[in-house]
Amino acid sequence: MTQPFVVRKVALIGFGEAGSILGTDLANQGLAVSAYDILFDLPDKRAAMLARAAAGRVAAADTHADAVRGADLVISAVTASSSTDVAREAARWLAPGQVFLDINSVSPGTKRGNAGIVESCGADYVEAAVMAPVPPQRLGVPMLLGGRKARAVAEALGRLGCNATAVADGIGTASAIKMCRSIMIKGLEALAVECLFAARRFGAEDAVLASLDKTFPSTGWTGKLPDYLVSRVAEHGRRRAAEMREVAATLGDVGLASLMASATAERQEWLVDAMAAAGVAYAEPFSWRELADALARGAPGPEA
Repeated sequence: MTQPFVVRKVALIGFGEAGSILGTDLANQGLAVSAYDILFDLPDKRAAMLARAAAGRVAAADTHADAVRGADLVISAVTASSSTDVAREAARWLAPGQVFLDINSVSPGTKRGNAGIVESCGADYVEAAVMAPVPPQRLGVPMLLGGRKARAVAEALGRLGCNATAVADGIGTASAIKMCRSIMIKGLEALAVECLFAARRFGAEDAVLASLDKTFPSTGWTGKLPDYLVSRVAEHGRRRAAEMREVAATLGDVGLASLMASATAERQEWLVDAMAAAGVAYAEPFSWRELADALARGAPGPEA
């Protein structure tokens, strides 16, 4: 009978929004949690990052090696562009018996490459596709897992209050589900920015929203949905654009041109660039109308 995978110590590589939430909540479950983030090394960021770790009862490590040493589960929670570098660095210190859980939003091909790097040192690699924003649901955020130990890891995470489901014994399926879903979800966000900002400049937004609500009743077009869709781009557009470029790579791997994914990345990134140019920062409570007006006064037009 196969022994269950038991998690007593967790290491987080990356202690941003997702990593800090997961680390804090796992520490609250009684686990020993360590973390390493490159921002720990920056003099202007170090104090704030260490304070965040201390508040979450997470041990801040000085190096990758210190974080990974002795951990049953190593969670990589970094930017898409850094995921492979982190896999390479972690592989220097990982050992058989440890599991590397890659929760980054990257293409199936990137995940398969990361798996090869990690497994070359004898550790196990499990991919995770995080299927919703982490902050509202925290440990309960739905995650799809893939890999030889996906089922064992899903069961272990479940015992800790996580919402993890094993969907494949191989690497790539879980990420493909997320990447394909992102075409729709993040594409809708980008369409909302383009549609509503243009309508606002014509003074036609109320009529446009009423028409959308009539066509798609009960979806919230005359309620909170527009603010929500645009806020996701305003707050996380840079990161979401990077993910959509991973989606474009995913499409290329199966011979499809990334027409919509690439355009979505451009529009998502356009908004955060326009906000920076106008000196406008994301803040709550959020109003897409106020943001559209601020950019119309102080930033290039939608097609700039």
